[in-house]
Amino acid sequence: MGTATHPERGAFRNEPLTDFSKPENKKAMEQALAKVKSELGREYPLLIDGEEIRTGETTASVNPSHPDQVIGRFQKGTPEHAHRAIEAAHRAFDPWKRVPAAQRAECLFRAADILRKRRFEISAWMIYEVGKTWPEADADIAEAIDFCEFYGREMIRLSGPQPVHQVPGEKNVFVYIPLGAGAVIPPWNFPSAIPCGMTVAALVAGNTVVLKPSGDSAAIAWQLVQALYEAGIPKSALHFLTGPGSSTGEALIADPKTRFIAFTGSKEVGLRISELAGKAPKGQIWIKRTVLEMGGKDAIIVDDEADIDAAVDGVTVSAFGYQGQKCSACSRAIVTEKVYKEFVDKLTGRVQSIKVGPSEDPGNYMGPVINAKALKSMEEYIEIGKKEGGKLVAGGKRAPGDGYFLEPTVIVDVKPDDRIAQEEIFGPVLAVIPAKDFDDALKIANGTEFGLTGALFSKNPQKIARAAEDFHVGNLYFNRKCTGALVGVQPFGGFNMSGTDSKAGGQDYLLLFLQGKSLAERLPKS
Repeated sequence: MGTATHPERGAFRNEPLTDFSKPENKKAMEQALAKVKSELGREYPLLIDGEEIRTGETTASVNPSHPDQVIGRFQKGTPEHAHRAIEAAHRAFDPWKRVPAAQRAECLFRAADILRKRRFEISAWMIYEVGKTWPEADADIAEAIDFCEFYGREMIRLSGPQPVHQVPGEKNVFVYIPLGAGAVIPPWNFPSAIPCGMTVAALVAGNTVVLKPSGDSAAIAWQLVQALYEAGIPKSALHFLTGPGSSTGEALIADPKTRFIAFTGSKEVGLRISELAGKAPKGQIWIKRTVLEMGGKDAIIVDDEADIDAAVDGVTVSAFGYQGQKCSACSRAIVTEKVYKEFVDKLTGRVQSIKVGPSEDPGNYMGPVINAKALKSMEEYIEIGKKEGGKLVAGGKRAPGDGYFLEPTVIVDVKPDDRIAQEEIFGPVLAVIPAKDFDDALKIANGTEFGLTGALFSKNPQKIARAAEDFHVGNLYFNRKCTGALVGVQPFGGFNMSGTDSKAGGQDYLLLFLQGKSLAERLPKS
């Protein structure tokens, strides 16, 4: 089953990353930062059925590098606005689903071209609004482009009759049809890629969408919505809703006309969505489909037979890229005792050299964490780790500056059942856990409620084969970092409390937004 090609665009290929060592790219990024800076602080409406709505009450999105800098002010939508938005999406479903799949796919291809054209500008929004560094922001928008290109081709592949066996005297057809109107609820940490991927997957499949972004990244979501409108997505098919998750979000999920919910975020919120979606209020005629990508407590195993320098590099990038604020980030390094001291010594030196500061400065490897609440939680976990008997060897305190800066933190000699080895911290705090041998390391790696990503550093083919069978995660890597899954290459999603293993960027992802219909016709006797 191959990925469909496009007659003009050819086979799918991942979008190349930007080389910022080239002067022209550095200059383009600096110009984009200046342009976006001049646009900060604006007020943005709700968008329901093409109408701009202001509620009279707003909340501010701020720059975590400089919290006194307002990125944008967004409407505090109410449950009534949520019901109105899903009602409008429900009305638009029938005309949108009748648009041929190839035309819907063309909207995605045009969106990809628009995002390419605005690549530096949208990266600048991410640098300001969520504290992404230049390379992290660039990779984020590249992934959004990949989703548009990949899902457009996938919908072409899935459109029309699918292969089935035929029997004498009948004509049998199997087709995929869309679900209906749905809610897309993305997180702030991949503010371009994840909302884009979930939204365009639902839309290209023929569904309509109410997009409710995180309040920490609503300005970036606004940019995405505008690009999709420009690409030809009708304003009746895509609605923009901001407001509190506990009221507006829950109303959107519970509405009887909501057919599906696509969510990426924490385990706690994902379970709450699953609970709400499992109830059938009066007037609801379907079981709601939920696509839930939740948290992780991802581990990298460093085996006796590993290249230690390569393992240090892989752990460092995985643990501290984008300040550890990725559901795929390495938060546990599990190291066998024969190489434990060597690994810890080399890792400590590497981490202590990491430069932390405002994300707009390309000289900083790490920027801020997302907000004050997150920073406080991370500091509390560091204290918990020390009280549990862990030894702090790097970081552990705030970094200089007026933003939400935390030094990259390494706590060693952590026990497998310690809280910092079990609970998702979602920040630059790494627990290093000693293991007796490879079997013990594998047992520790599997010893959490999550199962999202993992990695093994080892030169032993037998151990790699054993991990492939028994390391229970949705995305497993060998002798490389455990972050950076590529669309079409490493379909992304995890097991257990990491979600419904939705496999974003894979060939079965669009099926989550479709349902199968079998048609059988008795043929007349000749």
